[in-house]
Amino acid sequence: MKRIDLGPTPLAYPLPAFLVGTYDSEGRANIMTVAWGGICCSEPPCIAISVRPGRYSHDAILARKAFTVNVPSVALAGKVDFAGMACGKNSDKFMELGLTAERSSRVDAPCVVQCPLILECSLRHTLELGSHTQFVGEILNVSLLEVCLEDGAPDIQKIDPLLYDGGQKRYHCVGEPVGRAFSLGKRFMGRG
Repeated sequence: MKRIDLGPTPLAYPLPAFLVGTYDSEGRANIMTVAWGGICCSEPPCIAISVRPGRYSHDAILARKAFTVNVPSVALAGKVDFAGMACGKNSDKFMELGLTAERSSRVDAPCVVQCPLILECSLRHTLELGSHTQFVGEILNVSLLEVCLEDGAPDIQKIDPLLYDGGQKRYHCVGEPVGRAFSLGKRFMGRG
């Protein structure tokens, strides 16, 4: 098969469609959509998100030293898309979208009640990268809707996280499981 070079471009799969929660300087709850993000450390547990300095949430994260990462289900796709297009400076996104902001018990940031999975983060590191600032948040708590458990562990099918396709500019859902981790590869153990 022929391979095509696309040059340097921010393209990786899968990308999340996170709703990042912050309070602005007046204490108003705000959310923004973030696709540049993911777990970046196990101990202490940390997640990184990248935000353009011109975004309204950027300065709120710096001022409050906190943010939440709310993982929306596919059912919230339209609301997630709107949260990425509207500016929190001119819009009360929670009210306009019929979402419920609940104060985090661990950090100075709001949670989106309707999201099945929520990470409450304290700002640990800030890195100026160019077009974006990367914020590394230490995860102080993770909350999950109880209905999203299977045999006592989070179940990705029940969480039904919304995914973003940066190449085609579309949203996707998680497909069927392929197999068990730390099991599929066993057949290759001991080779060469």
